[in-house]
Amino acid sequence: MEKRDILSMTLDELTMDIKEMGQPKYRAAQIYKWLHEKKISDFSEMLDLPLALRTKLDVEYCIKHLFIARRLESCMDNTVKYLYRLSDGQHVETVLMSYRHGWRLCISTQVGCKMGCQFCASTIAGYVRNLTASEMLRQIDETERDAGVTVSGIVLMGIGEPLDNFENVMRFLELLSDPQGRKMSLRHVTLSTCGIVPRMRELADKQTGLTLAVSLHNPTDAGRSAVMPVNRRYPLSELMEACRYYFSRTGRRVTFEYAVMQGENDTEADARALAGLLKGQQAHVNLIPVNSVKERSYHATRKAAQDFMERLERHGVHATVRRTLGSDIEAACGQLRHEADSQQA
Repeated sequence: MEKRDILSMTLDELTMDIKEMGQPKYRAAQIYKWLHEKKISDFSEMLDLPLALRTKLDVEYCIKHLFIARRLESCMDNTVKYLYRLSDGQHVETVLMSYRHGWRLCISTQVGCKMGCQFCASTIAGYVRNLTASEMLRQIDETERDAGVTVSGIVLMGIGEPLDNFENVMRFLELLSDPQGRKMSLRHVTLSTCGIVPRMRELADKQTGLTLAVSLHNPTDAGRSAVMPVNRRYPLSELMEACRYYFSRTGRRVTFEYAVMQGENDTEADARALAGLLKGQQAHVNLIPVNSVKERSYHATRKAAQDFMERLERHGVHATVRRTLGSDIEAACGQLRHEADSQQA
């Protein structure tokens, strides 16, 4: 019998199981507290439970673990990049970042990615599987334990497309924000998507309060389709309508991520097209100099991103250049996993 993933279970689900075992209801709350507040990694640590119950839990359930395969710490700032090995031997990446208001953690939601964006290292090694809610939570737990910090904000912007793993991501958010568990406000969470329109609308209807970041990267259908295959299925007209719907349902402005690629999407014509595309949107554009990947030819300097920001501002678009963190440790997602998988092959 395959053991159940107890860390991915809601309190209601756990309570139902505990009652079926003939245990009093309050035992479920005790177990849930050990898992989500004290963040223990073994049933033997649940010291206020009877030994017989701990033994039964160990037989029927598992507590997912992650293992640090590599840890890179920046000499330029406090950024730390982790390559985590999962229980099945697959790898994902997590990046810890320091800001004035606290620590933020960029987590992965899939092993690999199906989306095929041409400039991204995450897609090169291929898609393997979705992460469970517990594997997302464990990225937080293990990073906090290793770094000795408390994470105050989460970014779902690591390896994988969060909206392609919708059910597991929604369960992760439910467990993360549960007032009887981890208690993190989802206003401290940012979810980044390449633009899976039906899921964007579904997310809007859930009114979670999180910040939605849309990876745009080109202001025309022809240009975006060339680097982001998802645009062939959900073109810009549909994507922009979904963004407007998200704002109308949640009152939360959408952030547009734009990887500046010199000579590809940073001309005056691109700035003018982007301004036209975003007209009437409650939006902010976050410019990112594209990360160099050896298998790809795209590149950009910070100055190129700043020059494009000035072009956008002349057209009335509010934009900023994202602060570069961990550039000396290749903190962009996908690079460590690709290297690890290449060595295993």
